Amino acid sequence: MKNEEKANLLSKLHCNIFEYSLKEKPQGKIDREDGIFFNIEKIEIMCFDSGICFLILKTNIENSQSFSDLLNFNYKFKDINTDYTMLKEYNDIKIQTDTFDNMKELSNFVDDIIGVNADIETSNSIDLYNKRFFVYTYACVNQEEWNSEDDFKNIENDFIKFTNVLSINNSLNFNEEDFRKNYEEYKEFKYARFGFTKQSASLLTSSIDINNYTKILFDYENEYLYTLLISLYQRIYLKKFENEFKEREDLGNTAKRFYKFTEEIWNGEITNSVTGTMYYAKWKEIFELKNLYKEIKNKYELVYKGLEIDNNAKTNKVIAVALVISLILNIVNFIAIAKLL
Repeated sequence: MKNEEKANLLSKLHCNIFEYSLKEKPQGKIDREDGIFFNIEKIEIMCFDSGICFLILKTNIENSQSFSDLLNFNYKFKDINTDYTMLKEYNDIKIQTDTFDNMKELSNFVDDIIGVNADIETSNSIDLYNKRFFVYTYACVNQEEWNSEDDFKNIENDFIKFTNVLSINNSLNFNEEDFRKNYEEYKEFKYARFGFTKQSASLLTSSIDINNYTKILFDYENEYLYTLLISLYQRIYLKKFENEFKEREDLGNTAKRFYKFTEEIWNGEITNSVTGTMYYAKWKEIFELKNLYKEIKNKYELVYKGLEIDNNAKTNKVIAVALVISLILNIVNFIAIAKLL
């Protein structure tokens, strides 16, 4: 098919996912033993028909079984496109990949894909994370660390850092209440813990259960990932609606799109998986989607009523003008008839 035909076909779909192909580079780690090495396995661009898109990078740490390396990598990678790169603690952690010559080159690549948004105020108001990556991460620890005899409490502190995307050297203290807010324990997964924050999603498992690095990993990497992305999409789109209702520009178009969003996205079933449904419910809670939707729905109803009033007023004006014209014509006719008599 020609590119125009492809574009026309894809434009009719609500969502498209494109895989980005990078040119292969020769191995470049000779005499470079400093830092954490990672591989970029896949790059995807996921676009909705609303114009909201996500850049997805799948990474794997190479030649390391150290949990501290994973913590430090996540902490560093999430901010490679932000001003946090100036922090000393940040620069003490070195990460390298064969896909790009250096992290600056990777940062420039991301900018080329997503563009540089100069409207910082708008970006902040719709919570676009200011060029910070949302971290979606998985780890499976050795069963010697977590089993029926060695309780999960032994690795709770590392799990808190893992969930909150903190470095291994971070010394923040979390109390029990803070900890409970951040993670979910599902009964069917004895040796798996899910962590949730507005900036990250984390799954920590033990190799004691073979399902943890086979079926659960597959579901987490595929189904649950897109459940998260749809939830994140809802948050960003609702924030955009909130802005548009505040600015009160082209309210008719905004109201139509909000109605379409409600019918096709908000009221639609995301997944028929039991775990996926629980996962989606948790994201709704973390992103405060129900409250956000309720606030915007109230604004929508006010705007809709206002538009109805305006339309009724315009209709009444048209009717009034028509009546005046009709009255004038009747008077003219009456005068004409009177002269004839």
